[in-house]
Amino acid sequence: MKRDLDPTWRDRLADVEVFGKGIAWALKYDEDLGPADLTLLKTALDRFRSRIGELEIGKSPWVSRKGQVVRGFVSEVDGSTQPYAVIIPTGYDPKRPIRLDVVLHGSSRPVGMSEVRFMSRFDEGDDLAANSPEHDYIELHPLGRVENGYRWAGETDVFEAIAATCRNYAIDRDRIVLRGMSMGASGTWHLGLKHPGDFAALGPYCGYVDTHEFSKTPLPTFEEVGPLPPDQEKTLHLLDSIDYAANAGMVPVVACMGEKDVFFQAHEIMGRAMAKEGLTLVNLISPGTGHVIDPVTHREQMRRIGEFAEKGREHSPREVRFVTWTLKYSRCDWLQVLGLGEHYTRAELQAQLDREGTGVMVEPRNISRFAILPPIAEKVKSVRVGGEAISVPDRQDRRGIIVGKKDGRWAYLGEHDRFKLDGKRPGLQGPIDDAFTAPFLCVRGTGKAWNPAVQAWAEANLKRFSDEWSRYFRGDLPIKDDTEVTEEDARRFHLILFGDPGSNSWMARLLPLLPIRWTREECAIGELKVPAAGHALMLIQPNPLAEDRYVVLNSGHSFHEKELGTLNYLLFPRLGDWAVVKLPDDPSRLDDSHVIGGGFFDEQWTPILPNAGGGG
Repeated sequence: MKRDLDPTWRDRLADVEVFGKGIAWALKYDEDLGPADLTLLKTALDRFRSRIGELEIGKSPWVSRKGQVVRGFVSEVDGSTQPYAVIIPTGYDPKRPIRLDVVLHGSSRPVGMSEVRFMSRFDEGDDLAANSPEHDYIELHPLGRVENGYRWAGETDVFEAIAATCRNYAIDRDRIVLRGMSMGASGTWHLGLKHPGDFAALGPYCGYVDTHEFSKTPLPTFEEVGPLPPDQEKTLHLLDSIDYAANAGMVPVVACMGEKDVFFQAHEIMGRAMAKEGLTLVNLISPGTGHVIDPVTHREQMRRIGEFAEKGREHSPREVRFVTWTLKYSRCDWLQVLGLGEHYTRAELQAQLDREGTGVMVEPRNISRFAILPPIAEKVKSVRVGGEAISVPDRQDRRGIIVGKKDGRWAYLGEHDRFKLDGKRPGLQGPIDDAFTAPFLCVRGTGKAWNPAVQAWAEANLKRFSDEWSRYFRGDLPIKDDTEVTEEDARRFHLILFGDPGSNSWMARLLPLLPIRWTREECAIGELKVPAAGHALMLIQPNPLAEDRYVVLNSGHSFHEKELGTLNYLLFPRLGDWAVVKLPDDPSRLDDSHVIGGGFFDEQWTPILPNAGGGG
């Protein structure tokens, strides 16, 4: 296979580049480097040169090394190189798939040296390991873009790091464990309960599970999150793990908490949420300890996790119960939610197989369509939904079955992967911030703007996004001029368009296909109409010219420097799917912009009546 087509060769190049990238970011953002930092940078430079030299002679000894190893992957989100570490046990045999423990790190303020310091914790060189652990699993330690609670691109990074580890090592995908401490525990709750079919067990150790209550922690650095505008309150259901407590019935959890931990109430909150679902939280209390890992308690946690990991995930449980609030999190084992009655309202899907495994009884709530997936779908001949019998035709390929509402009744709609979904659907459900969790491309308008003030504001907005992305999401923001964007770009990436229809040719091209109106004189969405002079539109929509891709107008992340540089629980959306913005007198003073109306599109991506002042 040609090297440029071999993903493991791309991984080996990333294994080199992580050191160079770490040095570059340190020099870019850390002005006062002390002696210890300079020593770490010199070591990173030596490691960079050493690995380049090995590749030049066709070698990469680190790929077969036992013990602690620094690796890298190229992110599909922005093309950046991201580091991770693995700890390979002495008994690892590449011919025998092994359990994988994904270990999420705690809070660490993002600084220029973040990558270099992270890698220094694990880098033992590329020689044969003098010491390697005796346990029967590989540990994976993702960086996750440093500090975001494993949300947004940090969430994607965790799964990309898992994929990279599976490419380079023999991993038993039925025995993947997710665990972590502090922010890592919060990430464990967050990712584990929203992707319950991906993990054999979860092991959170002292991690928060909600926004409002956690923000009340009596620490001087904390900022309380009081009542929010309705649109922002809705999007907390995208993030807060307590809303997904029912999914602990599908993936075992062994939690730990220090008796004197200032965050002790977090697991109490989760325990109460699980009790309401008829579940019991296993929460091991470490006597007399605070916000630290107690070795004795952790050892017991690992013993119990090991029992679940030894069994592995059950491929086809006879009963599945899955709760979600958004199509971003849509799948559990052999069920997938494909349409909701209303986003950010609790949706529940319960299904049970009959004795023969050929019939499925389903109880959906706030769900308009769903899929029964292989291997269960291969045998299914009948489906009952809320008491309604659904006729399922014989199928040669035995693909997944899609069932949904048709003329007010449940009906068989078609085969999964062949039926074209409309409206909001998994991967295309918003809000605006969701566009930056998958491959995206910012498009700068270069033409003559209808309104120079709007253009100046859009350019300032793009610059702010670029600066924030580089500092906090650890990559160069992908940007092209509108005249350089190709049809292939539109198919590959979410397009993030900056400017107005006069300056941005792609915006002008897409405008007639979007549920808005933007002329030289007026901006309008739904019933909200404002003069084009001094106003701009921000929104997310499916790209009418590309399948499974978004188009976004004039917005990066809806949270900014203040939130990114302080507390990770503040990284919740400030906007929904759309907003109308009144520009400041000075377009460069972005914080003086005022959202005069904002909200969500309905499940068919059409505007809901404006919520004046609904943004932030």
